[in-house]
Parts: sequence; C-alpha cells; structure tokens
Amino acid sequence: MLKEFKSFAMKGNVVDLAIGVIIGGAFGKIVSSLIDDVITPLLLKPALDAAHLSNLQELTMFGSVKYGVFLSAVINFVIVAFILFMIIKGINASKKKEEAAAPPAPPAGPTQEQLLAEIRDLLKK
Repeated sequence: MLKEFKSFAMKGNVVDLAIGVIIGGAFGKIVSSLIDDVITPLLLKPALDAAHLSNLQELTMFGSVKYGVFLSAVINFVIVAFILFMIIKGINASKKKEEAAAPPAPPAGPTQEQLLAEIRDLLKK
C-alpha cells in the first residue's frame, strides 16, 4: 500500500498540482499586496480620506457590515482573473503560431480497403 501511495504521489499530475497550489498562494499574496499597498493608496485615497479611513478594510456599513473587505476581495479577483486571461491568451497565441509554422501534413495515401477495392476492380476487368 505504501508503494502504491508513493507511485500515486509522484505522478506528474499530482506534483504539478502541488506546485500550482504553492505558486497560487504566493501569487495571491502578491495580488493582495498590490491591492492594499499600491491600488488602494493611489486610486481609492480620495474616497478613503472622505470617509476618514486609512484602509479599505475599515469601510463599514450599519456599524458591523465590512463591505471594504468585500471590495478588496472583488478587486483581487478581477486582477487575478485579468492576469490569468492575459496568460492564457498569450499561450493560445503561441500555439497558433506553432500550428501556423508547422508544415502541413502530407496527404494521406489510399487506405488498405481502397487499394483492395482497386485490385478487385482491376481483376474484374
């Protein structure tokens, strides 16, 4: 059972997934820092100053509803989705270039059935 688990855990898909999760976690921290440390101070500073706040997460409604945290999460999601869209768009563009650069496949010759049918027809004549 241990040997079976080791072969399962070392398969390429499982290792790739683990690496993706780790990189995704680090990427999430980068995006959160981008939102909290760059975008919020630059773009939302006037709105935060008008509300007498220093942080987006401090925005509340009715005293306890923290919609600032929600806004921060939405901004994080939009940025991550846009970056992933751009990455996938780049990958698809490179695949199209590779397909266009690849020489076309040679025309397929007649199948065995077609050849046998031609021989049959010639023998009939």
